[in-house]
Amino acid sequence: MKKIVFSLMLVSLFSIAFTQSKSLGKLPNVEVKTPSGETVNMAELSNDGNPIIISFWALWCHPCMKELTTISEEYDDWVEETGVKLYAVSVDDARSSSRVMPTANGKGWDFEILLDPNSDFKRAMNVGPIPHTFVINGKGEIVWEHTSFTEGSELELIDVIRKVKAGKDVSH
Repeated sequence: MKKIVFSLMLVSLFSIAFTQSKSLGKLPNVEVKTPSGETVNMAELSNDGNPIIISFWALWCHPCMKELTTISEEYDDWVEETGVKLYAVSVDDARSSSRVMPTANGKGWDFEILLDPNSDFKRAMNVGPIPHTFVINGKGEIVWEHTSFTEGSELELIDVIRKVKAGKDVSH
């Protein structure tokens, strides 16, 4: 009997540890704005069970601009293949946030743009240097994050999205 109880406890502990390694937490209950001024509660983001990418960026951040432009070139294919949705969260302050949409439109970015001018969401997500990218699974759990951008980083990102879509573990 002791062996059975011990085995069940071991399986339970392993199951808990495995589950925890897959999730880095949930999105915080923080509000940001759309460019048109609507409020979005980040804890309520959903994408019909499909993955979500959240990318923190700013107008002055050249690697951020390069990352989002590179993703933009593949984004329609990614959406078709995986159903992924990207939210590009600008951390530009109130003075420069008026230039965010003209820049995004000029670059042809076809994903959601959100504004975090006071960096409330950035702080809640413990974002340091940008670009900082997160992947959220269909259950609303943060399962992957990455900072910086180099050529080819988008290939790692789509690989992660494919794994998340297939329900596979993507923890580092």
